[in-house]
Amino acid sequence: QAQLVESGGGLVQAGGSLTLSCAASGTISGIKAMGWYRQAPGKQREMVATSSYGVSANYIDSVKGRFTISRNNAKNTVYLQMNSLKPEDTAVYYCCAITWSSRTYWGQGTQVTVAS
Repeated sequence: QAQLVESGGGLVQAGGSLTLSCAASGTISGIKAMGWYRQAPGKQREMVATSSYGVSANYIDSVKGRFTISRNNAKNTVYLQMNSLKPEDTAVYYCCAITWSSRTYWGQGTQVTVAS
């Protein structure tokens, strides 16, 4: 079964750090891009960071300089290093993978809570 498995969410104090990980199962192949999205209560899902072949990483303005996305292409894994976390970063974070054949996969989501 094709799936993305996320880990690394949790509760952290403002100013702290967390690292999210997302691994694509072996049945997902030909991944062109991977990224992270988040959805806070009562808000729409928004892109946080994306990483695509041949393209510089892309970040939402509110996390630039604090979050870093990285990939291990051999392992079909993507990471999100989150530093200087703020209460407004609290959300469910979703991993996303897009293949060269334009199929899109989503993870189940992992909760990140930043306490003030």
